[in-house]
Amino acid sequence: MMNNTCPWPAGDSLMIAYHDTEWGVPVHDDLKWFEHIILDGAQAGLSWKTILHRREGYRRAFDCFDPVKVARYDEARYNQLMNDEGIIRNRLKIRSAINNAKAFIKVQEEFGTFDAYIWKFTDGKPVINHWKTLSELPARTPLSDLISKDLQKRGFTFVGSTICYAFMQAAGIVNDHLVTCFRHPSRSIT
Repeated sequence: MMNNTCPWPAGDSLMIAYHDTEWGVPVHDDLKWFEHIILDGAQAGLSWKTILHRREGYRRAFDCFDPVKVARYDEARYNQLMNDEGIIRNRLKIRSAINNAKAFIKVQEEFGTFDAYIWKFTDGKPVINHWKTLSELPARTPLSDLISKDLQKRGFTFVGSTICYAFMQAAGIVNDHLVTCFRHPSRSIT
């Protein structure tokens, strides 16, 4: 018998692999956190499929999501990024990635790691939801509102509540796999 899965990857092999191996898995690596911040910011107004299919382009363009390197980008590098067809060439989103690298480093300096900072919002434990249908999944929650407000206070941009909720789902702070999905903690054997 085939495992049930969330319906949103819908036939796209890259989306299916992402759903089956990454989405909702708790992240504890700062480079992965910075990747989520850049990619989910880039997703604003677009589909996740669009961004996921350009992730390798983003990895190349943004030095494997190394915030120290990205924070040093100057106008010449910004202009190169604006001409890079492997990423979404939106001036505000590119400026945001550079700005967010600087804010990310400040959080690391204050908390030791971005991971220590972000997981404090849930006392280090994922929020496990029990949704039965995709229509139940919220676009934002009081927790994403709180994280968004705190990130903005710390100088981050493109971190509205909806974007925050997306990276909370992606990085496993929230597990929003449907209860019928083989990746839901109540069903998962891994």
